[in-house]
Amino acid sequence: MKKLSIVWWVLMLSLPSPGTVAQTEKRLSLGEQSVFQVSNTSEPILVDGKMNEEVWKRTEARTLDNFYNVEDSDDKQRTTFRMLWDNKNLYVFFEMDDRFITARERLRDREPYLDDCAEIFLIPVPDSLDTHFGYELNLYKASNDFIYFNDYYKGEDAVFKAFNPHFNVEVAYDGTINDNSDIDKGWTMELAIPISNFGVLGTIVPVKEGNRWAFLAIRQDRNDANGKRRSTSTLFPIYDISKNVHQANRFGLMEFVKSK
Repeated sequence: MKKLSIVWWVLMLSLPSPGTVAQTEKRLSLGEQSVFQVSNTSEPILVDGKMNEEVWKRTEARTLDNFYNVEDSDDKQRTTFRMLWDNKNLYVFFEMDDRFITARERLRDREPYLDDCAEIFLIPVPDSLDTHFGYELNLYKASNDFIYFNDYYKGEDAVFKAFNPHFNVEVAYDGTINDNSDIDKGWTMELAIPISNFGVLGTIVPVKEGNRWAFLAIRQDRNDANGKRRSTSTLFPIYDISKNVHQANRFGLMEFVKSK
């Protein structure tokens, strides 16, 4: 498999040993799905979880329509995903309907993905490399951030959790956390991720008009008071959830474009 640079191998050597849903008959791979457009912004973005800036309305908005582990009709809740970019940051916005808002994890590098959680995986080149950057966060802004290595050793994957990058995140919600006696409306998450975070492993494809990166946006949705039922939705279809969501050949592409 390809690597961004020899530095990736050095990091790998420092690591310790480490339900199926078919959306279509043809299982699309990276480059075969429609490309997601990420608009440039010249106006400042206040990371407050509220999407007040006008430029958010001029970038592409797409829903996460690929669902996995669905047990009830209420498990298919709407998520709308948007992104922006400027010379310093990638800006990410998740807007999620949620009848029962749930969060328990409060520590970094633990398990926010077992709560209501928004996630983005990024490869800073337009290819399905075996290494990607991950950001997973719940409503308490507990972050599981990592560098993920597919097929690290004898077919097993590995996760480098010592990667603890700086980024800004805020959450807003309409409802009550961990109270299923009422019906909530939903929650939003907004992130500003410095582009410099992705240079730790070597040269990346520059964030500029016309260039592309590979990525996947994911939502984990906790759906009951006991915390036992969790559905997953993704922007691009991954097909076999039993393998996990870290299948880089099923990622899609983002393209950096001018604001409309």
